Amino acid sequence: MKRIVLGIEYDGTSWQGWQTQVHKNTVQDRLEAALREFSQSDIAITCAGRTDAGVHALEQVIHFDTAVKREAHSWVRGVNAFLPGSIVVHWACEVDSIPTDYFHARFSAIARTYHYVLYNNPIRSPLLAGKAGWVFRPLDVDKMRVAAQALIGEHDFSAFRDSQCQAKSPLKIMHALSIAQHGALIVFTVHANAFLHHMVRNIVGSLIYVGNGNRSSSWLRQVLDSRDRTQAAPTFMPDGLYLAKIEYAKKWCLPQKRTSPFPDFWV
Repeated sequence: MKRIVLGIEYDGTSWQGWQTQVHKNTVQDRLEAALREFSQSDIAITCAGRTDAGVHALEQVIHFDTAVKREAHSWVRGVNAFLPGSIVVHWACEVDSIPTDYFHARFSAIARTYHYVLYNNPIRSPLLAGKAGWVFRPLDVDKMRVAAQALIGEHDFSAFRDSQCQAKSPLKIMHALSIAQHGALIVFTVHANAFLHHMVRNIVGSLIYVGNGNRSSSWLRQVLDSRDRTQAAPTFMPDGLYLAKIEYAKKWCLPQKRTSPFPDFWV
């Protein structure tokens, strides 16, 4: 058996999230079906991080074990031939593992990055429907940047944790949280060792409360310290959320895409 790793990009608008469901309308279900068609064998895949309905991925990472022998480029072209236009395999590689140190898409990850793209304009954009969140009231980006600094470092993020979250601990390390403005588009980039369920969307929703003047810049620190989910803003819409990158140790030699300035895609 060989362990194969794939880098996947997808538009989550028409899918009911990542994880397999009875209705089969998920990214995992569609990808496993494509792998089955290409390899003529049943293949179960494991992803780096499950995404909710409507959430997108610039580079999701998955792995699977198979006895099928194919070159890396064959996995890419072959699987893509059976995928819809909203899902694509960018790269594939075989990882050399030993019994005491197997590569695992989820557990081998050392950090993750998400982008949230927000359209801040009085009138919604039909061209950005499903691709960006929308707020019609003007937002003060500088106030949001000040508030965001309270989240940097290791904290208990229970106040931004969904009630159905299955993570063993609410303690996470927030490495960076930046907010860039490009005209009417505001891009939140969140980099941490790991995330709780709905954590990014709950943080973005709370920062919007600060940006629109409903709360002060110091309020986010109070919410964080409360560890009480009811103190934060409601979970914001999934439309603008993108799983951007999963980081791994260099020893795995994964052919991941070069990090490019994501906002340039939108302006």
